[in-house]
Amino acid sequence: MKLSPSLLISLLPKRFIKTAPSPTTTPRPTRSNTTSSSPSSFTLQFLVNSCGLPLETALTASKKFHLNEKNIHKTQSLLHFLKSHHFVDTHIADLIKKMPAFLGCKVENNLKPKFEFLAANGVAGNLLPQLILSNPDILWTSLDSTIKPSFKFLKSFLGTNVRIASALKRCSWLLRVNRNRTMQTNIDLLIKEGLPLDRLAKLIISNPRSLLSKHDKIVYAVNSVKTLGLETNDTMFIYALGVKMKMTDTTWKKKIEVMKSLGWSEEEIFGTFKRCPQILQYSEKKMRITVEFFINTVDLGPEILLVYPSLFCLSVDKRIRPWYNVINILKSKNLIKREKKFPSLLLMSEKKFLENYVDKYVDDVPGLWEVYTGTANTKKKGT
Repeated sequence: MKLSPSLLISLLPKRFIKTAPSPTTTPRPTRSNTTSSSPSSFTLQFLVNSCGLPLETALTASKKFHLNEKNIHKTQSLLHFLKSHHFVDTHIADLIKKMPAFLGCKVENNLKPKFEFLAANGVAGNLLPQLILSNPDILWTSLDSTIKPSFKFLKSFLGTNVRIASALKRCSWLLRVNRNRTMQTNIDLLIKEGLPLDRLAKLIISNPRSLLSKHDKIVYAVNSVKTLGLETNDTMFIYALGVKMKMTDTTWKKKIEVMKSLGWSEEEIFGTFKRCPQILQYSEKKMRITVEFFINTVDLGPEILLVYPSLFCLSVDKRIRPWYNVINILKSKNLIKREKKFPSLLLMSEKKFLENYVDKYVDDVPGLWEVYTGTANTKKKGT
C-alpha cells in the first residue's frame, strides 16, 4: 500500500515536524540538495514508496537530502539507470543509507561514462554494485583524472582486467591509487629489492593495504623477513612480509615466546614460519587452544604442528573437533578399517570429507550429522 504524505507526516515523531512560520516571518528557501535537520514530506514519501526504505531509515535520509518535486523525473531516471546495471532494490536502499546525496548524481555527465568505462574494464555484472556499495565515494571520483589513471597504474602490474577486478573486490579504494604516492614508493622499493612482478601482482591482489604502510615500516619488514632467511624470490616472501607488517616488534616477540612455551625451539619456529607464515598471524589464545587440543584430546605431541603447520589456520570448534568426533564414532563402530592419520585427514576438502566420512555412513549412524555440524548434545572430550 502506498503511503500518502499526510500519513507519513502523522507517523513522524513530533520533533521532526516543522511548524508553520508566522505571518511576519519570511521562510528561508530550501535547495533540493542541501542538508537540513528536518525531513521533507515529499522526500520521505519517495524514499518509502519508490525506494523501499523502512520509515525510520527514510526519516534519517530525508533529513540529509531533500528531493525537488519538480525534478523528480531525474531521480527516477537515475534509479532506472542503476537497475539496468544490476542494482536491485536492496542495493539502492543500502546506498541511500550510506550516502543519500547520491540521488542527486547526474546520469549522462557522470554515471553513464563512468559505468561504461568500468564495465569495459572488467567491473561488470554483480561486481559493479558491490564495488559502489563498498566505496560510494566512487560516484564522485573523477573518471578522467583519477579512475582511468588508476586503472592504467594497476594494469602495469596486474596485467589483465580480471586481475584488476579481483584486486578491486578486496579494496575498492584502489580506484584512487594513482593519487597515493606512498604505495608507489613502496612498490618501487619491492621491485628494487628483487620481488618478481608476478609476486608483486599477488601482493597487490591479496594484501594491497600492506603497500599503504609508512615507507620506513615496509623497509624494516623487508629486512626482517630477509634476515629470517626468506628472499624476495621465495614463494612465501610476500605472505611473510604481510604477517610481519601486521604486528609490532613487541607483539612479534610475544608470539615467539608463546610458541616456545608450547614446546618449540626458536629454530623450529622460524623454520616453520618460512614454510607457513600464517602460524604467527593468530592470537596467543588461538595458538594455545590449537596446541592443547592436539596434545590433550588427540594425544599427539606439539611436534605434529611442525609437520602440519597449516592446522593452525583451522578452527578447533568449527572443524577440528567435529571432524575428530566423527572419526572417533566411526572407529568405535568398526566402520573405518584403514584411515589416514587424523592431522593429514584435516587437510582434505570439506566436500571430500563429507563424501567419505559423513554422507557414506549417515544412515547407519544415528546422530552422525549432528556430531559433524557440532550440534549434537554429547559431552565432547577436551571441552
